[in-house]
Amino acid sequence: FMRALVGIDKPVVAAVTGAAIGIGTTMLLHCDFAYVADDARLAMPFVGLGLLPEFASSLLVPQLMGQRRAAERLLLGDPFTGEQAVECGLANAVLPAGEVVAHARRVAERFNALPPGAVQEAKRLMRGPQREAVLQVIQTEGALFAQRLRSPEAMEAFQAFFQKRKPDFSKF
Repeated sequence: FMRALVGIDKPVVAAVTGAAIGIGTTMLLHCDFAYVADDARLAMPFVGLGLLPEFASSLLVPQLMGQRRAAERLLLGDPFTGEQAVECGLANAVLPAGEVVAHARRVAERFNALPPGAVQEAKRLMRGPQREAVLQVIQTEGALFAQRLRSPEAMEAFQAFFQKRKPDFSKF
């Protein structure tokens, strides 16, 4: 799925309503357009769960947001609003929740009137220079993520979640 989204040559338009946590947020990095509801909540809480950023977010989030904002999002896992997603370049616009999907559909339908070859080549030109780096980081993150899933820290985070308590990482 991740490689397919990175490699697709047609424009990808996302509509976010409600919560986009983890992959729900990081997949927006690979969409060409992203529209979010005014009540949307986004987060990349990987580190707090004993895990690591995924889907090339360790590469793309600092490039997009800058190092300091990226640290808030990736190291601390701070949740953020649709407005903040637009501010940092992760989304195109914030819309009322009831209008997000229809707006995203209208944007996607605009491509029906454009020459498909030109659209695809333009997208390849925009994404091409970084494509190999993105794929390499996805592979590296994926391997490390799999290791972290079995870590004592991740086990503690998951147990705490299911037991509805704060995790205790003091023993690690």
